[in-house]
Amino acid sequence: MEVVIVPDAKSGGELIAEAMARLLRRKPDALLGVATGSTPLPIYRALAAKASSGAVDTSRARIAQLDEYVGLPAEHPESYRSVLRREVLVPLGIGMEAFMGPDGTAEDVQGACEAYDRALAEAGGVDLQLLGIGTDGHIGFNEPCSSLVSRTRIKTLTEQTRIDNARFFDGDTEQVPHHVITQGIGTILEARHLVLLATGEGKADAIAATVEGPVAAVCPASALQLHPHATVVVDEAAASKLKLADYFRYTYANKPDWQGI
Repeated sequence: MEVVIVPDAKSGGELIAEAMARLLRRKPDALLGVATGSTPLPIYRALAAKASSGAVDTSRARIAQLDEYVGLPAEHPESYRSVLRREVLVPLGIGMEAFMGPDGTAEDVQGACEAYDRALAEAGGVDLQLLGIGTDGHIGFNEPCSSLVSRTRIKTLTEQTRIDNARFFDGDTEQVPHHVITQGIGTILEARHLVLLATGEGKADAIAATVEGPVAAVCPASALQLHPHATVVVDEAAASKLKLADYFRYTYANKPDWQGI
C-alpha cells in the first residue's frame, strides 16, 4: 500500500478530495463509497469547495454507504443516511436517487445485507472507498477478529461504542441502537481504490499495525495490505509509530505528479 504523510487533517482532506476530483473528471458517474464520523469531514468540505468553484462536476456522482444503524428510521437525524445527506449529498449537489445504502429497518436484516452486496455489484462496484480507522484497527464496524473475507452483515455494537456514540443522541446511551449493518472486509476489498484517512496520536498504534504489522484479523484494517490499490493518508501524529516513515516521505516526494494517489 502507499502511505502518504501530510501535515494535518486539512491537508489530508484536500489531497484525497483532489484524487476524488480526478476520478470524477475521468468517470463523472463514479460510485464513491463514503464513511461517517468526524475524520472524513475535511475531505467532503474540500470536494464541495471544488464543486462550487467549478473545478469538478459532482452532479452525476453516485454515493454508496459503508454502514447503517439497525432499527433507526431513515429519516432520524442520526441515521447514517441522514448524516450523509447533510454532509455529502447536499453539499455536492447529488440527489437521493444516486444514493445506495442498506435498509436498516428491514424485517429480514440478513436479506437486506445480501441485497446490498448484490446492489453494489450490479452498480459496477465501488470506484473509490473512503475509510476511517478505530484505535483498535477496525474499519467500518468490522471489529477485531472479524473475518477478512466477511460480507455485508449485522454486527453488535460494544457497550463502549454505544457510550462513545451517545454524544449524537443527547448523551443518552439508551437511544443508541445495539446493532448495525456494515460492509464486511471482503466487500470493502472489492472497491477499486481504498483510501484510509487517519489523524491524531490516538490512531498511531492502529496505523503501525495496519501498514507494518502482519495481516491478521486482530487488526481488521491490515487487510488493506492485500489490496492492489490502497492508500493510507496520515498526519504526523498518526504516523509517529511508523518505522518506515522516512521511506514513505521519500517515495511520495519523488513520485510522478501525474500518478496521483
